[in-house]
Amino acid sequence: MTRAFLGLGSNMGDSWALLRDAVGSLAGVVAVSPVYRTDPVGGPGGQSPFLNIVVEIDTELTPRQLLGVCHRLESAADRVRTVRWGPRTLDVDILWIDGVTVDEPDLQVPHPRMRQRRFVMAPLADIAPDLAGDAWRDRAEGHVHRLGPLDARPG
Repeated sequence: MTRAFLGLGSNMGDSWALLRDAVGSLAGVVAVSPVYRTDPVGGPGGQSPFLNIVVEIDTELTPRQLLGVCHRLESAADRVRTVRWGPRTLDVDILWIDGVTVDEPDLQVPHPRMRQRRFVMAPLADIAPDLAGDAWRDRAEGHVHRLGPLDARPG
């Protein structure tokens, strides 16, 4: 088994339910970060804030197979790709796979921008401080607001 981390985000529809359903359908879940509300990064203006989490899994899947799982989760949430970094029901990115580096046009592991994004690093630091490191706060950009556990949706 290999330790891997996925970043999940949503800013359309019932984001709490979409994230919960996606995590519930993943195999090998080890840990789920608290939910963070974040401002959109890039893309068109006027988007709603995102809810973001990071999930740690143990997997025997190859990076390409894991990417297929990410795409199936997005499809199950009716994700439609129209505008880059636009609003979406669900976005699932492979952030890290222990001991694996991939540099292909449609798949890069580790995720090339993860250390620059506070919406990735804050939840990652909650469940994998060893991977986040000590200096992530100095490098990561953006603002996040910790909301709490995924299974404890605020009222």
